[in-house]
Amino acid sequence: MDKQIVFVLLFISTFFSAQKPVQIAFLSDVHFQDLYGSFSDHDFKGILNPKTGKYTILRTMDSQLHSTRIFNENYFAFLKALDDIAAKGIKIVAMPGDFSDDGQAYNLRGLHRILEQYHQKYGINFYLTTGNHDPVGPFRNDGGKDDFLGQNGNPLGVYSKESIGKSTDKIITKDIAESGYFEILNELKDFGFYPKKEDLFWSTPFDHDTFKNYTYKKGLEAAEYSKRLYEVENGFSVPDLSYVVEPVKDVWVIAIDGNTYIPKNINENSHSPSNYKGASIGYNNVLTNKQHLIEWIRRLSGEAKKNNKTLIAFTHYPMIDFNDGATNEIKNLLGEKKWQLERVPQEEVAKVFAETGLQIHFAGHMHINDTGIRKFGENILVNVQVPSLAAYLPAYKILTIQSPDKLEVQTEVLNEVPRFNELFPLYEKEYKALQHDITKILWNKDILKTKSYHDFMLFHLKELVRLRMIPDDWPKDFIEKAGKLNGEDLLLLIQNNNQLKEKRIRSETFTKWSFDDLLLDLYKFQSAGELAKRDIPKERLKQYQILEKLYQENQSQNVFVRQLKSIFKILTLLSNGDPADHFEIDLTEQEIRKR
Repeated sequence: MDKQIVFVLLFISTFFSAQKPVQIAFLSDVHFQDLYGSFSDHDFKGILNPKTGKYTILRTMDSQLHSTRIFNENYFAFLKALDDIAAKGIKIVAMPGDFSDDGQAYNLRGLHRILEQYHQKYGINFYLTTGNHDPVGPFRNDGGKDDFLGQNGNPLGVYSKESIGKSTDKIITKDIAESGYFEILNELKDFGFYPKKEDLFWSTPFDHDTFKNYTYKKGLEAAEYSKRLYEVENGFSVPDLSYVVEPVKDVWVIAIDGNTYIPKNINENSHSPSNYKGASIGYNNVLTNKQHLIEWIRRLSGEAKKNNKTLIAFTHYPMIDFNDGATNEIKNLLGEKKWQLERVPQEEVAKVFAETGLQIHFAGHMHINDTGIRKFGENILVNVQVPSLAAYLPAYKILTIQSPDKLEVQTEVLNEVPRFNELFPLYEKEYKALQHDITKILWNKDILKTKSYHDFMLFHLKELVRLRMIPDDWPKDFIEKAGKLNGEDLLLLIQNNNQLKEKRIRSETFTKWSFDDLLLDLYKFQSAGELAKRDIPKERLKQYQILEKLYQENQSQNVFVRQLKSIFKILTLLSNGDPADHFEIDLTEQEIRKR
């Protein structure tokens, strides 16, 4: 008898030790636009690419270099990421919103086709949640873009009706309208928004049955659009597509619909698509207008704890300040409405959700690589910011659940992407056409010489800073003055030659970089966190540390010097945040450790 017990225990031990840890890949802000899609009511299939012989529906390079995301090459990056995930044998992919480029019907169809292909071929199950670009508003709305690329190299307008848009050269198709929740749910129901037969549990905030009573039939009933409405304001009912799913035994994944579409005018029609504000502010509005989510997560946390389930949440919006303690310094330097500061969640957001019992949360929205941690008494909340495939630094995250209390997060950077330069001949045509437009600031054609996706995205950031960030966020007189300086000039502003000699600092070694380099490096750290160090010379990083120390010690009241002092402080904070590359989350010890 004793031998039998030993044998059984040994078998159980061997069985569990052989089980692979659960892995979930997080792909955020894909902003999918179907380059090779088609319109259901128009025969336009784009413009002919002489390199491939294929017709392509794409946006102009000029438009994507003025945007915080690219519109075209991310198509190839998405396929590369999915191929990577398939090769790693990962079977669960969570997508924290902005999976489409404004939820247009032709993009949703293209996304559906690709997700279905990878599900059928590799057995990958996809779980989506919505972002502020899908949907743009709660209900379908006419729309379009002025900046598709036309056959002659000039911009082409594509609109859902004749009366909108400013372009005279245009295509009219209903498939460019911004879909609402109803259309998105119908097109993408197979990817988390409805239960799958193999899911062990699936529920919504409006389903109050316990998981022990769950059946697939009940899940299907709860998933219906009409049962997923709530009042965001009195008399204004809008959808909420949040759900919780158990894709594998003992792991609950909460897909939070963090979109809060608040009416602009309570005296207007509640079904008017134009009567709703955008959702980009995120969780700050959840606290005031979507409190049922908080109670739902509190209930799920209690159920998960009682039934030994590991709880992982993801949504589009961050729950924790993502500026590594630099937010107040940025406000003081640039003002409260610059640097996307309106998207920073209030500290109360982290506190409220930590107190629900939620501990692990993945988010997107900001197109940045960052980790934040907050502790409130015995409660801990870790917010992992998933980068975008459509911005610098293009990457996705892999979560490995080693045990309920120990989780590992790995950042997978996409340096090489096949076909990333496939559209370059079309941009050549655009550039030639743009040269005749004296009203436009030309984009730098050298981006078409880049040899890797990493370099392409870094060039995108550089042009974005030049063409948009500097003009929009920074005082013009400051940029004009600082832009003439190099590293040595910045050093000599606060130290004379004798002081430098005493400190054994050779000022001439600081001449290799300019203020423009410094500003670009600031945005690299904001976007990539610690991974930005790979794209900055080591010598320059050491010199930044020297300058930050010297500027912090300087007590000058000169406005310009104080502004520079603030920049170096922001740079230091952004470059020294919590681990955001490869790290372990230890919930027992309530800490994050670099791997």
